[in-house]
Amino acid sequence: MDLTWLSSLCLLLALAGCVYGLGAAHLAGRFARRAPAALPDAAPRPSVTLLKPLCGIEPNLYENLETFCRQRYAGPVQVVFGVQSAADPAIGVVRRLADAYPAVRLDLVIDARQHGANRKVSNLINMASHIAHDVVVLADSDMVVRPDYLERIVAELSVEGVNGVTCLYHGVPANRSVWAHLSALAIDVQFLPNVVMGTALGLARPCFGSTIAFTRAALTRIAGFETFRDDLADDYAIGEALRADGGVVSIPTFTVGHTCVDTDLAGLWRHELRWNRTIRNVDPLGYAGSIVTHAFPLALIGALIPGAGQHALAVAALALACRIVLCVRLERAFGLPAHPYWLLPIRDILSFANFAWSFVSGAVTWKGHDYRVVADGTLIPERSLGRDAGATPL
Repeated sequence: MDLTWLSSLCLLLALAGCVYGLGAAHLAGRFARRAPAALPDAAPRPSVTLLKPLCGIEPNLYENLETFCRQRYAGPVQVVFGVQSAADPAIGVVRRLADAYPAVRLDLVIDARQHGANRKVSNLINMASHIAHDVVVLADSDMVVRPDYLERIVAELSVEGVNGVTCLYHGVPANRSVWAHLSALAIDVQFLPNVVMGTALGLARPCFGSTIAFTRAALTRIAGFETFRDDLADDYAIGEALRADGGVVSIPTFTVGHTCVDTDLAGLWRHELRWNRTIRNVDPLGYAGSIVTHAFPLALIGALIPGAGQHALAVAALALACRIVLCVRLERAFGLPAHPYWLLPIRDILSFANFAWSFVSGAVTWKGHDYRVVADGTLIPERSLGRDAGATPL
């Protein structure tokens, strides 16, 4: 069977991917050079409640949460931590933070009530009644931020027409394993350029769990967290609700850190598969079209087909060179540490395999629980969820 047409198709897609990568590199630099929003020095700062839903112990959890307790922000700040079990070991971490930062208002909500399939959103529903301030900032437990984080988020939220703020994020390996570095590479050379390109072309309307900021009044208008209790992509759904409320979800020019904790291939594969299936459900056509971002694996496939010719290997080499250029450009644009570039071909092959497998089924594993994802992005638990109730403040 003559498959030279398939080789030509793969190589054409790979060349398109090279153009895409170089374009993303250019747009990333332009995005990072934008003037950031800023509050006048003499202006009073609005009060802020930080919401931090927790579930178990993660590597570097104390260090991650500590960055939110060390904010240089002139207004009142409340940090609300939430867990769904009185036996959750994350409670001990919160108590250590309370001892280390007595001047910071830290509240702990322990409430086992389950309101839907999305356990994180159920946690947020239980935490919502403890919000004390006007501005609400929601951030995942594995995020690392700089001391000026709140100042910059509130400044962005104060811009006229903005009623939501979300943040790009970069990978921060939590250990020296190759898996943690591969996880960080996936974020920095796939997620970041894809978002920059998608937003620049008006093809993406993102909102990320790294940070979602809004006012308490806006949360009331979108009917609270209860609306998102069964959504896999709860962060995206919150962003869409804020836009439907009549405002813009803004993305500042800085990134926050996402701690990459993987220590083996199985864990890396599972969480990247959940990310890919989430994106596939949010934007199926765009996700399918993102095949061009896998230029190096496509060029390799094209080169391995009999009769491809030596030019196929040249396309593969070009694709890898463009990937390195993109990686270096992103590091410089966002002030990221240099990656081990020798991992890029491994990273790209693994990403393409996960991309392809994400079309096979809708099953995902999240925080140790198994779900099916139906066409509208709703989570269906594989096992029935137990329900009990109770709440204990710190």
